[in-house]
Amino acid sequence: MDSSKQLDQTMTLEDGRRLGFAEVGYSAGLPVVYCHGFPASRLESVLIAQAAERQRARIIAPDRPGYGLSDLKPARTIGSWADDVAQLADSLGIERFSVLGTSGGGPYGLALAAQLPDRVQAVGIICGLGLLEDPEATQAMHWPARFGFGAARSAPRMLRLIYGEFLGRLIFRSPEVALSLLALGSPASDRSTLTRPEIKAALCASVREALRSGGEGAVQDMILYAHDWGIDLAQIRMPTTFWHGEADVTVPLSHTLALAERLPHAQVFTFPGEGHFSLPINRADEIIKTLIESIKRGNP
Repeated sequence: MDSSKQLDQTMTLEDGRRLGFAEVGYSAGLPVVYCHGFPASRLESVLIAQAAERQRARIIAPDRPGYGLSDLKPARTIGSWADDVAQLADSLGIERFSVLGTSGGGPYGLALAAQLPDRVQAVGIICGLGLLEDPEATQAMHWPARFGFGAARSAPRMLRLIYGEFLGRLIFRSPEVALSLLALGSPASDRSTLTRPEIKAALCASVREALRSGGEGAVQDMILYAHDWGIDLAQIRMPTTFWHGEADVTVPLSHTLALAERLPHAQVFTFPGEGHFSLPINRADEIIKTLIESIKRGNP
């Protein structure tokens, strides 16, 4: 089988910024742009590389601005991510592609669908973060998330000091500590997943890479998540599939259900017992297969 794993590629965008990206999976397969989680990087795609190869999908995973190998974009928006991805696709000779977003990559995956309707064939969102303009959306989340998104809305300077400086440096030096803290309040499925050596190593590598240039990219994300995303979800007309674990305490299932109600062609799959980290690992083959099948069915 024609497999590929190229993790440290870069290109130069029209405005001179560098964009980092990885390619994993089946190099001759259907192209899927992977929007990584928060805080994470292109290296997160390693977690689904084998499933992508089995399902014959070519995963293209760019770093968002300020993460990994990608330069910061000071005035970026969630919607402006579409410009970067369109240029990346052009450079790779790809006209049409599908999108798969995980966790904090969910809003960016939806932005691609809304902004590039002639290029995006289908969208998949795994345990995706929902709209946070309403403070009630964060009530079921862990207290650090509630505090962080509250600061993102009302005290961005404090957010930069705490998350961008202190916590960003701490997590960069010891990402395994952050994973251990996440495991403490997580369901059994997540605790089991996070203690698997190969999964833990891949997640630590992704998080450390995300923060290699500091925490500003992550701070930008938190501020953007907590405000109006600036995209019209009702304009997303291509097939959109959501997967969410019913035991997810990192991003509650209510986030996905609320998003799906706003989309005209959405379907939702929920999984009892699965958490935020276990679902994309345990169901990777099923997720990629379903995404590819939705491409073949075509637009409604």
